[in-house]
Amino acid sequence: MNPNILILGAPGAGKGTQSARIADEFDVEHVTTGDALRANKHMETEHGTPASFMDAGELVPDPVVNEIVNAALSDADGYVLDGYPRNLSQAEYLDDITDLDVVLYLDVDEEELVHRLTGRRLDPETGDIYHVEYNPPEDEAVEARLEQRDDDNEETVRERLRVYRENTEPVIEHYDETGELVRIDGEQTPDEVWEDIRTTVENEA
Repeated sequence: MNPNILILGAPGAGKGTQSARIADEFDVEHVTTGDALRANKHMETEHGTPASFMDAGELVPDPVVNEIVNAALSDADGYVLDGYPRNLSQAEYLDDITDLDVVLYLDVDEEELVHRLTGRRLDPETGDIYHVEYNPPEDEAVEARLEQRDDDNEETVRERLRVYRENTEPVIEHYDETGELVRIDGEQTPDEVWEDIRTTVENEA
């Protein structure tokens, strides 16, 4: 079984963690928009290369992202797609280029997302990510050098979540209407979330 899976969820919902487990368990590609853009940043499209926008610090426009995602999915024998589609037009494009077996939505309350994201800390020496409550380092020397990323302060986090909901709510409604969306309680422990995901994929795919 090499299912085609889409995973949706706000920043902090746990998509990256669960996508990695899905890819490992079901032997499928983990396709993220960021990785796909970086891997194909010099790919020529009629709108230019991704690099021409990324190097200028601009958002890569939908038509370019669409082509990159299409290329990544066409090479994959089963996949979990993470970070795309971000808006309704991308979702409609995705419908045209592939058949999804299941759409997972990690449902997490906004205040919990804020708590998760503002509590994240980065070890600048190793790049490891910790959380002040859920995953503190055992080593006091590591704890002493932890830093909060600029985009993990509360004001920035709330703005990121506002933009996410504004763009992605229509995507969630779209897959709800098609009957493909399965809501997963993302406020459970990571292992409990994983059990729900694995059962859902096995039943739906």
